[in-house]
Formats: sequence, C-alpha cells, structure tokens
Amino acid sequence: MIPKLTRSTRPPRGAPAGFDRRLIAPMILGSILNPINSSMIAVALVPIGAAFGAPASETAWLVSALYLATAVGQPVVGRLVDTYGPRRLYLIGTALVGVAGLLGSLAPSLGVLIAARVLLGFGTSAAYPASMSLTRSEAERTGQDSPAGVLTALSVANQTVVAIGPTLGGLLIGAGGWRVIFTVNVPLSLACLVLGALRLPKHRLKAPRTKQAVDLVGMVLFAAMLVSLMVFLMKPEIADLYLLGVTAAAGTGLVLRELRVAEPFIDLRVLGGNLPMLATFLRQFLSFTAVYGFLYGFPQWLEEGGGLHASAAGLLLLPLSLSALAVSAATGRREDVRAKLVVGGLVQIAACSLLLVVGSGSPVWLLAAVGVLMGVPQGLLGLANQNALYRQADPARIGSAAGLLRTFTYLGAMGASAATATFFAHGADSHGLHDLALFMLAGAVLLLAVTLLDRSLRTITPVPRKAS
Repeated sequence: MIPKLTRSTRPPRGAPAGFDRRLIAPMILGSILNPINSSMIAVALVPIGAAFGAPASETAWLVSALYLATAVGQPVVGRLVDTYGPRRLYLIGTALVGVAGLLGSLAPSLGVLIAARVLLGFGTSAAYPASMSLTRSEAERTGQDSPAGVLTALSVANQTVVAIGPTLGGLLIGAGGWRVIFTVNVPLSLACLVLGALRLPKHRLKAPRTKQAVDLVGMVLFAAMLVSLMVFLMKPEIADLYLLGVTAAAGTGLVLRELRVAEPFIDLRVLGGNLPMLATFLRQFLSFTAVYGFLYGFPQWLEEGGGLHASAAGLLLLPLSLSALAVSAATGRREDVRAKLVVGGLVQIAACSLLLVVGSGSPVWLLAAVGVLMGVPQGLLGLANQNALYRQADPARIGSAAGLLRTFTYLGAMGASAATATFFAHGADSHGLHDLALFMLAGAVLLLAVTLLDRSLRTITPVPRKAS
C-alpha cells in the first residue's frame, strides 16, 4: 500500500502558498550532523589509535558506538516527533551534539571518546525524522503531494556530506589534529539551535485530539534487542553467546508487547502488512553496507597499506565525493525509484569488482576510478530509498518510519565496521581489502536481486504537483 495525501484546506491567510522555504536551512543543517560525524571519522581511526595506543579492533568502536546509539535513537526519537511535534525534539537533539563535540575534543582516553560518540549518536537522531515530519506537514498544508525538490535537497545534502566527509576530515586533521573533527560540532550545533528556534513552527499543523501514550516498554525492549545483537556481532565469541539469548528474549518480548498495546512504538501489524516498505528497509541496509565498507576500509588501506597521511587519503576520496554530488544533482528531481536502484546496484557491483584488482602498486588513476564508480550508487541509492519510503509509509507515522530507515542505514554501517575490523584484524593490507571487497560484492548482488524481484517499485511514479 502506498498512501497518498489528500488535498488539504486552503492555507491560512498570510501563510506561504508553497513549501515554507524558511524551514529548509534548519532541516538540511540538522540532518547532516550524523553523516558528517559518521564519515569524517573514517580518516581519523589511524591517528586516534596511534594517540591512545589502541588497535583497529578497539578504534572500530568509535564507528560502532555512534551507529549503535543512532540505530536505537532514530526510531525512538521519530516516534516522539510523531507524538510531540518536530521542533522540541530538534532543539534537544542538536543541543546534545554540541555537548558531545566538547566532550570529544577534550577526551583524555579512548573510553571517553567512545562515550562522546554515543552522545553524538543520540543527539543526531532528531533532525532527520523531524525534517521528514515537517515535509509531510507542509505537503498537507499546501495540498502539494510532490515534495521531490525538498526530499532531493535532504538526500543530496546527506549524500554529499557522506562523500566529502573523509576529505574534509583529512584536511581538518592535517590542520589541527584529530580532535578538530569533534570540535567542529560546537559551531554546527549553535547554528542549528539558532535556526531551529527562529524558523521551526512552535505548534504542529494538526494537533492530535488526545495525547498519545509513549510506549516506553517497547522502546526499552527494542534497544535491548538491538544493542545485545550488535555487541555480539562486533566480536563474536563463544563466551558471549548469552547475548544472542538476550536478543531473542528482548525480540520476543517486543513482538508480544507491540501486538497488544494500543499505541505501540513499532506498529507490527501495519509494518508486517507493508511488504514494500520492509523491502525498502532491506535495500537500505544492503546499500549502505557496501557504501560504508568502502568509506571505512579504503582509507585505512590507503594509510596503512599505502603509507599515506590522513589528509592525503582524504584527498584520494575526492573523486567519490564529486561523483556522488554530480549524480545526486542530476537525478534528484526525478522519482524514478526503480531505475535508480537498478543502475545503482549494477554500478556498485562493478565498483566492488574493480576493487578486487587494486593493490599496493596500483596507479593513482585506478584508485581514483574506483572512487568515481563508488560515488554513483552513493548518489542514487539513498535518494531512491528515501523517495520510496515517503510514498510507502503511513503519513501519521512518517517520523518513526524515517527513523527506522535511518536505523537500517546504521545497521549497514555497523555491519561494514564489523567486517572491516574482521578483515583488517592483522592490519589493513591488500589481502584484507580484497576480502572486504568480496563481502561488499555479495551485498551488492543481493541488493540488485531484491530490487528486480520487488514488483511494487513499478507503482511508485511521480505524483503531479497540485495547485494550492
């Protein structure tokens, strides 16, 4: 089922007839807080490990901690956005980002640095579901059921930041050391707070008739299930098999709880009946497993296997950045979801295959070519899945649905981080890079298969713009 908006009533006198463009700046700035922190760290893992004398298996927690916190936080905060409105959650979340930035810039140990990343994860969980909620509210207010431009702006901004993050991180590290990538969150947080306070609406477009209860028990069970599973997957050992028991118990409790409660955190009845949206979540997971496998594995190989400085490794990822930006900008306003997924899947397969022939003696042009190819799916897949979700989700739960989409993004990132730690357990050499490429290739092939088998994608077509 792909819900469509109904024409809303005429906008109030004096209100903007189209999408309120004052909202775009805080929406975009807030939504990039997570991808900028997730991507800049890629070139900082080696210098941070050197600073604290920590191996790659330990610094990998800097990646996993943020994604674990965000994977839990996104749907939780998304549900709170659906209940209380976007403004309050946006301001609280972006304020936490500034606090986390200060903590990370002053961290005396790797443990404190990991704690800062956890706080960053929770803080960056608010802006994206808040932005999707605002987009849906504006579409209802104006009666224009085709917010492709706004969705494209969000996706292009996020994809661009993911792409340029390693390059930016390398330049910042070269200029002031790895702590600068945490300090930069302070001015970003302040900018979000000012823009959010001035521009985000203080009241929801349509307030609920009765205040909905918050399913705290469901949220706790969801968090317990996800945390126990990912902690086990980060370093699977026989002694930690009890974590899978915790995962199963929490998952069972979550299902029983959500099927019985009147206002569930995750409406399993609706979710289970919406197979197209479940397929979108799976595609998001597969897409970003490969994307982040490259973003985390390739720079480490360049630094350890190729002996490059973090700033040089970041610059070698610039072709990926430019490719992703160009593809997103060129295709963003078209809602051809299936075509984008098919092309993105095919190019991702080609890029992973090319990575198998890269070695320590590879010329610079070959390394750049791999980056260019990897940028194409990065510019297509996230945008396509976001547009699909907007059409597939229940409008009343768009915040929590957007949060779940991000959760699957971060599950992919955590899977990529775990794979990188496994394949680079004895150092980021070419053999480990090729094993990582095979892992990414398997995911890319599965992504293409899921896309080709999903007939519902053929029904997602651009909706004509309605007059207000």
